[in-house]
Amino acid sequence: MNRPLSVFLTLIKIRISGLVALSTATGFVLATGQLSPALITPVLGIFLLAAGSAALNQYQERELDARMERTRSRPIPSGQITPQGALAISLLLMAVGSVVLWMGAGHVGLALGLLNVLWYNGIYTPLKRITPFAVIPGAVIGAIPPAVGWIAGGRSLLEPQLWALALFFFIWQIPHFWLLLLNFGKDYEKAGFPSLTTRFSPPQLARITYAWILATSLTCLAIPLYGLGHSYLVYIALAGSAIWLVWSSRILLKDSLNTQVFYLAFREVNIFILLIMIFLTLDRLMF
Repeated sequence: MNRPLSVFLTLIKIRISGLVALSTATGFVLATGQLSPALITPVLGIFLLAAGSAALNQYQERELDARMERTRSRPIPSGQITPQGALAISLLLMAVGSVVLWMGAGHVGLALGLLNVLWYNGIYTPLKRITPFAVIPGAVIGAIPPAVGWIAGGRSLLEPQLWALALFFFIWQIPHFWLLLLNFGKDYEKAGFPSLTTRFSPPQLARITYAWILATSLTCLAIPLYGLGHSYLVYIALAGSAIWLVWSSRILLKDSLNTQVFYLAFREVNIFILLIMIFLTLDRLMF
């Protein structure tokens, strides 16, 4: 039996919730150009909302999770926590997160945060059971947290810099998920999810995913055109990261594919998003 802390961190999907919080921090720094104490409240609020939303998702999909090798060890299907306990934790986290987010980002930031929860748990989660293309509308989830940080930094939702940043996070979500699908497509089929692996062969799906990786890289290169990035160093860093991702992911174009290839590409896509957030943040703080 795992320790309570380990169970809790698994329930809230700590890595995903942490990445969501980091993207919010990125939006704040890009909006203000500084690391200030005012950053803490909106980032913490979004983290708590994301954590509660993740726990609610596991409550919603507990029966499906029990059918998949990848997810059957999660807290609810493995019996480490009751469904009612997980739901209570979820609601508590979201309630506290809403208050904290309202304090740090105002009513507009709170509205965006709650929209993200609604989109994830109320639209994307049930849509996954209907269509294998649910990830495309579901990718909106990735675009909202940076906008919350931007709003918390005192900027407007109508500014083109924010839309360029949000578009980048939106596009990135799609290859991120489809690479996960290539790794665990059979698991999704076993659970009864409609999966693209039933419509496309692995090489076909890998090539489609590579096209989305190209789109992600191009969207990254477009960010400076909208006023985010103030030095040639960040231009070089963004271009170098995009070229690296496109080059390293070319293994998806090979005829002989296996789960190791998909795992490496999945890892590289995640490293890429972290690099871009770091480069943009450092550039805004330094120049």
